[in-house]
Amino acid sequence: MTQDVDEPRVRYEKRGRVAYVTLNRPHVLNAMDLRTHEELGRVWDDFEADDELWVAVLTGAGDRAFSTGQDLKERADRDRAGSGPTTFGSRGQPGWPRLTERFELSKPVVARVRGYALGGGFELALACDVVVASEDAVFALPEARLGLVAGAGGVFRLARQLPLKTAMGHLLTGRRLDARRAWQLGLVNDVVPADELDDCVAGWVADLLRSAPLAVRAIKQAAMRSVDMPLEQAFTAHYEWEQRRSTSRDAVEGPRAFVEKRDPVWEGR
Repeated sequence: MTQDVDEPRVRYEKRGRVAYVTLNRPHVLNAMDLRTHEELGRVWDDFEADDELWVAVLTGAGDRAFSTGQDLKERADRDRAGSGPTTFGSRGQPGWPRLTERFELSKPVVARVRGYALGGGFELALACDVVVASEDAVFALPEARLGLVAGAGGVFRLARQLPLKTAMGHLLTGRRLDARRAWQLGLVNDVVPADELDDCVAGWVADLLRSAPLAVRAIKQAAMRSVDMPLEQAFTAHYEWEQRRSTSRDAVEGPRAFVEKRDPVWEGR
């Protein structure tokens, strides 16, 4: 089965405050070719710019894979055509900056993972803020077995998100992690049966939407930007989203709603 040339590689739907982003190549386990990255780049630009959107959910079409990463058939064709070597990062390539390098993306992204999340697919999940996986999910960075490196941040993020020896074992061998082991190691927030996956994701989305959007952005920016700072420096650093939150109407609305014993009404300003 092949994909219709006019069919989008990425489905992008807006439902209320939530953007649903679906890698749409199930016939190749949602492997990402250059056109996929181009489409994803436009999606992330729009998501960040649209003030009506507060949360994104990233997933893969079908029930076999979140994504198996780089389209290696396309990669082999490009190598034969003399396209030249690639290394860490995607600067100068279609879709740059990709999600794995959008370090200032201020809104939360939830990964909904069913089936395989391999190579660049695992790297996408590692770049998300919340990861919800079905029990049949499988994670791995098999690049070493292919003469490659996990150049979309897998080398760097796995070594930061796991104990170093654990990370090195998986990076150097390409060994796989099942969903339960990924949860035990803290790479996944929830693991549920496949038929409960959508409900679990919806629960996380609902909780995120209950939080004030400017507070969410301020927390995300401060946490991600300061993670490698000395604690004293983290307290004194400047965070643009915290500046906006601290002077916002929402910062007044939250305490007022608490006192008045009602649900807050967030404006995002």
